[in-house]
Amino acid sequence: MAPKVLVSDKLSETAVQIFRDRGIDVDFMPDLGKDKDKLAEIIGNYDGLAIRSATKVTPSLLEKADRLKVVGRAGIGTDNVDKDAASKKGVIVMNTPFGNMITTAEHAIAMMFAVARQLPEASASTHAGKWEKSKFMGVELTGKTLGVIGAGNIGGIVCDRARGLKMKVIAYDPFLSEEKAEKMGVEKVELEELLPRADFITLHVPLTDQTRNILSRENLEKTKKGVRVINCARGGLVDEEALADLLKSGHVAGAGFDVFSEEPAKENPLFNLPNVVCTPHLGASTTEAQENVALQVAEQMSNYLIDGAVENALNMPSMTAEEAKVMGPWVALSSHLGAFIGQMTDEPVKAINILYDGVVAEMNLAALNCSVIAGIMKKSNPDVNLVSAPVVAKERGIQISTTNQDKSGAFEGYIKVTVVTEKRERSVAGTVFSDGKPRFIQIKGINVDAEVGPHMLYTTNEDVPGIIGTLGGILGQAGANIANFTLGRASAGGEAIALLYLDEAPNDAALKALADTGKFRQIKPLVFDVV
Repeated sequence: MAPKVLVSDKLSETAVQIFRDRGIDVDFMPDLGKDKDKLAEIIGNYDGLAIRSATKVTPSLLEKADRLKVVGRAGIGTDNVDKDAASKKGVIVMNTPFGNMITTAEHAIAMMFAVARQLPEASASTHAGKWEKSKFMGVELTGKTLGVIGAGNIGGIVCDRARGLKMKVIAYDPFLSEEKAEKMGVEKVELEELLPRADFITLHVPLTDQTRNILSRENLEKTKKGVRVINCARGGLVDEEALADLLKSGHVAGAGFDVFSEEPAKENPLFNLPNVVCTPHLGASTTEAQENVALQVAEQMSNYLIDGAVENALNMPSMTAEEAKVMGPWVALSSHLGAFIGQMTDEPVKAINILYDGVVAEMNLAALNCSVIAGIMKKSNPDVNLVSAPVVAKERGIQISTTNQDKSGAFEGYIKVTVVTEKRERSVAGTVFSDGKPRFIQIKGINVDAEVGPHMLYTTNEDVPGIIGTLGGILGQAGANIANFTLGRASAGGEAIALLYLDEAPNDAALKALADTGKFRQIKPLVFDVV
């Protein structure tokens, strides 16, 4: 059955057509997002939900979204999506951080010009029939020092445009390397140095616990007298009350704000102050940007629903369509390894250790980790998936660690998963052969070569003659056909294991008959999700 997507906000017809062209069944209801009751009534019919800002994806909505796999936000902000609730539900949340980068950067530059030359006030005065030429004395941008807080995607574009305006650019960004700063033509500084040097300060960071109130009263008081402050990023980055006070005192010469701590902003300390330019969150509001993010979200959601590619996800590791093709067998293997060890483990898991060796060590390990964890968790929580598994593991206090190393064995690459409980450690390893099929290659340190099937039977025993005959005879009498039979042992006469790939699950009578022989220490039927 084709995936089904609901578009509940205003996206372009071109974006909607992208879903159709990819073979996705799409319902375009651009005003539905405003009707939360109607949306909740029908959301259970869809695999994907494409939105802008009108639709609110709340925990109560997600409770009814039993089929939902992905929410795509056409735009960068996802304040209208409860990402924690989505993660617990196993729903990927995507945004489109690149579609409106230029538009937002240009808005910041426009704000700088507007504040530097007092354009809105001068325009209003002239429209009123006044000719107050001497009142609106401005400043040039050329030669001024621009302090950029956050030199990522949008901040980087602002840096580039500002250099084109012959401004000196200094940037504070903990993630900006000296090499990258040099390549961008900017000076990397600490915030303490930026504040007293900058003639203009512009913010381009997300709102997090670390960035909230980054321009606090204390920091604003450290700025150069006559500074002008621009915020086209997120409300809450600047202490608006403190900024209003410093504007009134004359310490700050002007400000341009597109975002506010509370939106819609009906009232604000900055409103009606001289040389403060305010716009209603227009950073992404251009025809080009709105079209770009709509097309981008449709492409991303289609790529995920059709090919399994995860792009610009906020609650799980991204994996491009190209990576998905190459990694597909390894993702399946990591899931099978997790499922094997999860079904074998009855006591609470304390830690999961994952070793990647050879070619697989160069792949997207974050995505593979999620697959392993999901495989382990499925025994206790069948609804868990790659998105929700890490959340569940964290809630249970399970420690996750990974190691990657160069090729060290007989295989081009392999994955080894070890689970630690209060009582024991249990490990299993696997690889992908040239035919693209996952194989188990080691269980409890014993080498094997076992193809993975939907129904398998795992046994352990003392290495004595007659085990193969016993297994074959009892399973044959029960009508269970053996597709593949793998044996392994630690040493002659020591511990031995058998892993059987069966055409169907062994029935209770067969399992009891095997147990009654007294030859087996452990008998465990296993189930794997094999396509």
